[in-house]
Amino acid sequence: MAEKQAPHRLLIRKAASTVESPAAEPTLIKCPNCGKTNRVPAAAAGHPRCGNCRQDLPWIVNAGDIDFATVAEQSPVPALIDFWAAWCGPCRMVSPVLDKLAVERAGRIKLVKVDVDRAPQLSLRFDVQAIPTLMVIVGGKVVARQAGAAPAAVLRSWLDEALAGSRR
Repeated sequence: MAEKQAPHRLLIRKAASTVESPAAEPTLIKCPNCGKTNRVPAAAAGHPRCGNCRQDLPWIVNAGDIDFATVAEQSPVPALIDFWAAWCGPCRMVSPVLDKLAVERAGRIKLVKVDVDRAPQLSLRFDVQAIPTLMVIVGGKVVARQAGAAPAAVLRSWLDEALAGSRR
């Protein structure tokens, strides 16, 4: 019997694509339920489901200056935005926590990762002064924002409050 993969150790990588913006490429996500690998588009109506077991998949994508509006602001589900950089230690500490939150809330949120070094216009537009900076966007509007790394429990609570507040 195959063991289920730990949620924080998802297979997440870019799939081959002919999309102009590299950030808009689909990602390959291993289903936490059955273990099958699925191609998940950066932008789509609804939310992704596993092609094998039909369970909701975590929606984890990259976005940049060119495709942010399509990927994040027009998302059919609330988008949790992670402004990060490869050289940032706190960003690397927060990333697995965010991946786990995306798994726990599969079908209810989209985790959008924005590399500030590759998306300088977004960093300016959203006045990102420190990384990691996290935002929740619902219906094209920022409903919550947090700068700096925080423990998993704090991030989970912050996200839950942001999502609850966006439904009012």
